[in-house]
Amino acid sequence: MSEFPNIGLGTYKNTEPERCADIVSTALETGYRHVDTAQAYDNETYVGDGIERAKINRDDVFLATKVWDDALAYDDVLESAGDSLDRLGVESVDLLYVHWPRNTYDAEETLPAFDELRDDGTIDHVGLSNFTPEQLDEARSVLDAPIFAHQVEMHPLLQQEELHEYAREDDHWLVAYAPLARGKVTDVDEIQEVAEKHDTTPHQVSLAWLAAKENVVAIPKTSSEDHLQENLEAGELELDEDDIAAIDAIEREERLIDPDDAPWNR
Repeated sequence: MSEFPNIGLGTYKNTEPERCADIVSTALETGYRHVDTAQAYDNETYVGDGIERAKINRDDVFLATKVWDDALAYDDVLESAGDSLDRLGVESVDLLYVHWPRNTYDAEETLPAFDELRDDGTIDHVGLSNFTPEQLDEARSVLDAPIFAHQVEMHPLLQQEELHEYAREDDHWLVAYAPLARGKVTDVDEIQEVAEKHDTTPHQVSLAWLAAKENVVAIPKTSSEDHLQENLEAGELELDEDDIAAIDAIEREERLIDPDDAPWNR
């Protein structure tokens, strides 16, 4: 499996041009090496500006974006991927996802375009997002390229055991968006107790719990420089078996983003 930083930078809702570029450049100079964006976030240009202004070699940055669900016909995938590269100001991206398997998505038409983009060097890896196990099976049967990553909502209140097991068996990354459950992790007793034990924050405990799992990467978003450092350091926090077991046993289950009611749905 390719190297993949266990804590990356999510950029959803960072749509103010200068602020987004500043956060991205500061994150990279702080130590982040994985930046995640999407066509639907309307910030690829600003993310690209941030990467350009950071004093970091582009080759050291793992950059991911996603094709929105209105551009998943074969020709549209090729065209929209080129548009994303133009907005990002790069010649290629490390990872390109199918953002949602719906609307114009058709495995037999969509996925061969991703294979073509990989074959011609436009992208290094193929990713999927918000797929069910059955949809993953179908995608694997169509793709020539291996699935490098599957991005889903994942946090202590939505632990995605089935998709995690699938990722381990297929040896692809499970990338956790909304890893802090929009701040709800701070109100969970089990997480508070682990945070007190380690003299740290519930946010860091939640990210460390994810980072400790095999084949899992977290991409918390933030618009605060202070939280950039806090989130990155969570990847170095070592939880013991009892800590992990306590969080694994949380019985609450809350899905924050429904595929039919996504905040960026158009």
